[in-house]
Amino acid sequence: MSARAVVPVALVLLTALPVLALCVGQALGLHLGLHRGRRGVRRADAPRAGAWTWSRRAVLVGALAVVGLTPTVASTQAGGARVGIQLWFVVDRTGSMAAEDWGPGDDVVRAPGLDPVPAVQRLDGVRHDVVALTRDVPGAFYSVVAFADEAGTQLPLTDDATAVRAWAQTVTQEVTAGSAGTSRDRALDVLERSLQDAHDRDPGMVRLVFYLSDGEQTTEVDEPGSFTRIAPLVDGGAVLGYGTAQGAPMRVFDGTVDLDAPYIPDPDDPSRPAVSVADETALREVAAELGVPYVHRDGPTSTADLVAGVDVEAITADGRTDLSTRRDLVWPFALLAGVLLAAEAWTWARASSRLRGRR
Repeated sequence: MSARAVVPVALVLLTALPVLALCVGQALGLHLGLHRGRRGVRRADAPRAGAWTWSRRAVLVGALAVVGLTPTVASTQAGGARVGIQLWFVVDRTGSMAAEDWGPGDDVVRAPGLDPVPAVQRLDGVRHDVVALTRDVPGAFYSVVAFADEAGTQLPLTDDATAVRAWAQTVTQEVTAGSAGTSRDRALDVLERSLQDAHDRDPGMVRLVFYLSDGEQTTEVDEPGSFTRIAPLVDGGAVLGYGTAQGAPMRVFDGTVDLDAPYIPDPDDPSRPAVSVADETALREVAAELGVPYVHRDGPTSTADLVAGVDVEAITADGRTDLSTRRDLVWPFALLAGVLLAAEAWTWARASSRLRGRR
């Protein structure tokens, strides 16, 4: 049992405690007077009635104070939480995702909503797969968390699949001049907050996380953060890897689309382009931490098998659809207060009647 405190606790205490102390003090005083009356100081029957009256008033004050605090008890409604699927796309937008080693390199048929384009950049693979997965899981809720030099929610949870496709059509790599290196755990904190908020709001939902990256780690850190801490919030999904072990160059991006932009130069030898190499070992580690499979994506193939094994009924059989709420438990105390108020009114009416009779 806990208190919802409809009336501020401080106000309840400031109001009830002085009155309660007065009632208890009067009841104790009259009780002591009763014992003195037995020794002949005063009649025993008169103070006995007064002590009962003040005791009753003390209980009334206590009951009203409890009503003000509004006690609640836990209540569980079986199957009360709504059930559905929520998809998170965690997308790597760092410069390495512009490396040109994904897909066949010629025009390919893309998912609905995307025009055929030369599928060579790793980010082209991300665009294809995000749209395809959205199509494979219709009627779900979708969210996009992207990371580059910083991480942020690009698209809050929405059931608008068109918004996901629009994001995929417009997503670009980070501006090359503002690049701060790659860290595979950069989106971890943002993703954790988003998953936890969704869990707290809709505990009955099935949460799928798709992490799309080349796994390259270029920032100097002793040990990247582990995704193990969010694994309990994840029911499925996959880590999707892009790029090759041979690597490929990346073009400079200044915020405008330029298909003939120069390649990013190698810091050690500016006469030749820098080469980004995919790190599948790192991606497999992320997949193991999340408890989901790792899948290498080397072309615009179907993604349906990535969500074919999602069984909502089996996943939600763990009791997560039971809706836990708190129910006010005011009526017993309100009923007690009503009875005591009726007794108080009856006492006053009886005393007034006796007074009129004496007059």
